Amino acid sequence: MAVARPSLGVYTRIEVYRLLQYTLRDILEDEFGHIKTDEIFRRAGALAGKEFYKKYITDVSDISGLVKIIEDKFMELGIGIFRVESIDLDTLSFTLNVEEDLDCSGLPDSNEQICVYDEGFIQGILESYTGTKFKVREIDCWCTGARTCRFNANAIDQAHGD
Repeated sequence: MAVARPSLGVYTRIEVYRLLQYTLRDILEDEFGHIKTDEIFRRAGALAGKEFYKKYITDVSDISGLVKIIEDKFMELGIGIFRVESIDLDTLSFTLNVEEDLDCSGLPDSNEQICVYDEGFIQGILESYTGTKFKVREIDCWCTGARTCRFNANAIDQAHGD
């Protein structure tokens, strides 16, 4: 980046990121509908989460190390303030919070949970770490008045498709 953007560096404003994300989402919804667009955003997030894992989470030996790296990198990169609410390692179930979320914090209430890209992003990280498929869903969102984004992440039982 020192060569490519010597004056501007690696950062841009959140409004520019959201302009890209939400105009792309509008076009995809017009073309494919809301449900398919959510699937596309979730898949893109999962791919990004896997790439994030490969780049930033290279040497981790336990779950507390994983959480610490995610907390630090989310803060450093301006993604949000990552916190773990609960972990059940026997069932691979997690409840996670992202405060000041890049995708939605500060947006007006819409009665819609909108962080499907984040669902995929968290899914990609957890799948990379565990080698197990996950289903991640947002259960609270800034845009529904919660003022934090909260996610349930559960390992999928491959035999039953849960």
